Amino acid sequence: MGLAMLLKKASLVGAFFVAAIWQLPAQALCTLPADLQGGVQSVAVRQVIDGDTLRLNDGRNVRLIGINAPEIGRKGRPSEPYAVAARQRLQALVKASGGRVELLPGTEPRDKYKRTLAHVFDRSGHNLEEQLLGEGLGYRIAVAPNIALRDCHQQAEQAARSARAGLWGQPPVIAPGHLRQAGFALVAGQVQSVEHSGGAIWIELGHSLVLQVPARLSRNFAPDFTDGLEGRRVEARGWVLDRSRKGGLKPGQARWMLPLTDPTMLERQ
Repeated sequence: MGLAMLLKKASLVGAFFVAAIWQLPAQALCTLPADLQGGVQSVAVRQVIDGDTLRLNDGRNVRLIGINAPEIGRKGRPSEPYAVAARQRLQALVKASGGRVELLPGTEPRDKYKRTLAHVFDRSGHNLEEQLLGEGLGYRIAVAPNIALRDCHQQAEQAARSARAGLWGQPPVIAPGHLRQAGFALVAGQVQSVEHSGGAIWIELGHSLVLQVPARLSRNFAPDFTDGLEGRRVEARGWVLDRSRKGGLKPGQARWMLPLTDPTMLERQ
């Protein structure tokens, strides 16, 4: 099943849980890089849309870099577990900062939805993505070239995962054969084969899922990235695509494809 379906059985988040995770110790790892401080913008927040998106007074929508929060329900669909808690926590962090935050725009400044991509800090210099990840209220992601805080985000998530905080209380990792829908997922399985073709790298996990390092991103992956992968168990994360849509699936191909946007989106187990 997909990530959202897998999490349906998780219990609803109550006030006790929210209070408890807010008391987790801050990671305090993600400091604003000194060489990038000149690019910081001080802005006023009008609305917290969800656990990873803000709307500013100037009309811009800001997508926080480095985190993917559970989805708030829309158009009749229920919210994913911890989605409301993530939004509430981000609201509290913004409020504690007086309704103003500091933006550090990404190297790639906008996404395909025209949202501003930025790291967000409170008035004390604390990184908001790090705080959410450290409390188990989102999934760490890394999408090149916006990877300035990748390592500290990874450490924050690992701390939450080790403590089984938030969504890590029921680790949402699924097997390739259980994929049922496109969208964000954490998938674990054994690597069956590795192929290099046209500048891209293809890593098969069973017959239903293939991981892809796109040719345009392959320069970000070390030459030895695939060494020893065959036969290894790995965990991958990212946005799964359904290649059967619109007749795009060819005979012998895996139905599901997960593009890897950064080397840290694949972990050996």
